Amino acid sequence: MTDEAAAAPGDAPVEDLAEPPADAPSSTEATRKRFPWRRFRRVTYAAVALLAVYYLATLWWVHSVGAGDQARPVDAIVVMGAAQYDGRPSPQLAARLDHVVELWEDGLAPMIVTTGGNLPGDRFTEAEASANYLVERGVPGDVIVQVEGSTSFESLELARDAVHAAGAQTVLLVSDPFHSLRIRLVAQELGLTAYVSPTRTSPVGGSEAFWHELKEAAGVAVGRIIGFERLLELTG
Repeated sequence: MTDEAAAAPGDAPVEDLAEPPADAPSSTEATRKRFPWRRFRRVTYAAVALLAVYYLATLWWVHSVGAGDQARPVDAIVVMGAAQYDGRPSPQLAARLDHVVELWEDGLAPMIVTTGGNLPGDRFTEAEASANYLVERGVPGDVIVQVEGSTSFESLELARDAVHAAGAQTVLLVSDPFHSLRIRLVAQELGLTAYVSPTRTSPVGGSEAFWHELKEAAGVAVGRIIGFERLLELTG
């Protein structure tokens, strides 16, 4: 009987059972070689660089809008709320309201909308404290409308409804400089024709204002992509 005939039918040839060469690549190494790591790294670096440029451009936009002033005749002036202490506006809110008085005295709008709600236990809302402050400084109470939103988006949404109810469309938004771009974009998303006139007497300045600009730039960068209403839903 020959050697071939003696071999069992299921036996593999001797050469097939030999160990692979020591320098043969492992399956992991082969997979690594097949995956385009170099291209993946290039795409990742490019994406990171693009996001960085987008954020820095948005940061410059936040600062630029805050440094400007679009004061002009409009249908209504809308002032964004800030902290109040038992009916007394905080220095930050008072700075915004003082600017509203100047705009009112310049005859830029026949209507003023004050915004902002209150915290549990507060006797006054930010909108009410703002309205009282304006009346004390000579603004007629019958031209002031109060809306009590708990966020900037909600306040602007309610302000939009109040403005539209009066048959109006154009608004001049008053807040701190770092806040101006975002509220203008939100108002535009809500269907208003919006301009901004930031206060120049806010106590928030220097490094604190810059920190606010950094945060605002992040919010604006994301909000421009997914929408500010959607951003509010995601962040609460």
